[in-house]
Amino acid sequence: MVSIVKRICPESRYWLKCPFGRTATRVVIHNTGNDAPAENEVSYMINRDDEISFHYAVDDWKAVQGLPEDRNAWASGDGMGKGNMEGIHIEICYSKSGGGRFDKAEDNAAQLTAEILRRYSWGLDKVTKHQDYDGKRCPHRTLDLGWDRFLKMVEKYYKGAEEMTEAQVRAIAREEFAKIEQEQAAKPAAKWAEAKIAKVMENGIMSGDQNGEFHPQSDMTRQEAAVVFANFLDKLEGRSGKVSGEEAK
Repeated sequence: MVSIVKRICPESRYWLKCPFGRTATRVVIHNTGNDAPAENEVSYMINRDDEISFHYAVDDWKAVQGLPEDRNAWASGDGMGKGNMEGIHIEICYSKSGGGRFDKAEDNAAQLTAEILRRYSWGLDKVTKHQDYDGKRCPHRTLDLGWDRFLKMVEKYYKGAEEMTEAQVRAIAREEFAKIEQEQAAKPAAKWAEAKIAKVMENGIMSGDQNGEFHPQSDMTRQEAAVVFANFLDKLEGRSGKVSGEEAK
C-alpha cells in the first residue's frame, strides 16, 4: 500500500487550480515530462501561475496529494469535458529518463489507482489515460511499455487487497512508514541548525545513535526526549554545585 502525503493547494488558489466542485467518476493517468520527485511536482503545480493542475503525483517513495478529489483539475486538455471535470488525475514521476525509479513510481501509481477504485466501488473500466481526452500521447512512457500491462498491475493490487487480512495490510503500512522515516532520517541538518547541533553534542546533551551517527531530522520518541532533558538537568546541577563550592571558599 503506497503511503499518501497531503500537500493540499491553499483555498485562496482554488479559483485558478480547481474552481469547480464535482463528483468524480474516473481515474486519469499521466506521466510527467521530467525527473522531479512527487513533492517537487506538487509544489510547482500549486505555485505556478497558470491553470495546470492535478490531484496526485507519485514517485518511487510515496504519493503526494495536491488537490481535493471532490474538485476538478486542469490536466487532460478537454476544457469542461469529462476528463478535467470528472477525473482524479495521477501524475507518475521520473518519466523523462525512465529506469528503476520510474518503474517503482509506476508500481506505486498502480497501488494508488487500485485504492481509489476500491474507495469509490469502481471497476477497472474507470481507469483512463490522458490520451483518451485530447489525443495527446500521455502517459507516454507507460504507453510505450504497454497500457494493458499497467492495467494488469492495477488489477493485481485491486484483487490482492481484497484477499489480504487486516494484519497483512497493517504490516505493509508499517513497512511503507518505515521507508518514509528512513528517507527523513537521511536528510542533512538545515544550515541554520548546524551550530546549535554541534553545541548540544559537544556539551553531552545530545548524542548520536549506537554507531555514533546523528540524524538531525529523525523523529524523537518520548524516551529519547527524557534522556535529552535529563542530560540538560545534569549539566545545570553540575554548574550549580561548582558555583556553591567557589562561594564557600
